[in-house]
Amino acid sequence: MKPPLASVVFLAIGLVVFGLGEALLVTAGVGVSPWTVFAEGVTNVTGWSLGFATFVISVSVLILWIPLRQIPGIGTILNAIIIALVLEFLLPYLPRFETYLANAALALVGVLVTGFGGAIYLVANLGPGPRDGLMTGLQRVTRLPIALVRTLIELSVIAIGWTLGGTLGLGTVFFALGIGPAMAIGMQILQSRSTAR
Repeated sequence: MKPPLASVVFLAIGLVVFGLGEALLVTAGVGVSPWTVFAEGVTNVTGWSLGFATFVISVSVLILWIPLRQIPGIGTILNAIIIALVLEFLLPYLPRFETYLANAALALVGVLVTGFGGAIYLVANLGPGPRDGLMTGLQRVTRLPIALVRTLIELSVIAIGWTLGGTLGLGTVFFALGIGPAMAIGMQILQSRSTAR
């Protein structure tokens, strides 16, 4: 919990960029990431803002860490706070387009931005996000393959969020198929810049 300042700065930048990407997906309105589908569903039921709903979900997931004996890092805590704040305060200022094609392109940009933010966050190496820790904790307890655990979690939150009125669509597909490659590209860019220095 006492990391180097440079790592904390990297972490904060990564989380802001990650939150920006999520916000672009929301603004596009053609489908959002699985956990944001869930958060949108929660907002429909509670009347909360999306940022606050995201924060409450993150805290709730962290509570689930307790029986799983997962230990948070400073990155875990800041993940819950910063992404929620970005969604809370940035959404009103992002552009909205009239055509579906333009919004689909915006959603694709959102996935790429989210992936790059995730890569920066991983480089900081200051603890998993709440949802990643839930995944690894459940995998350790169930001994199921990590990919299966991740898939089951994401399908569950999508199903609940969609039932509650969350936005499921092309952007969700973009996120599911593109977030891994986008993060990999981000990691390659960061590594190449680090090597160049």
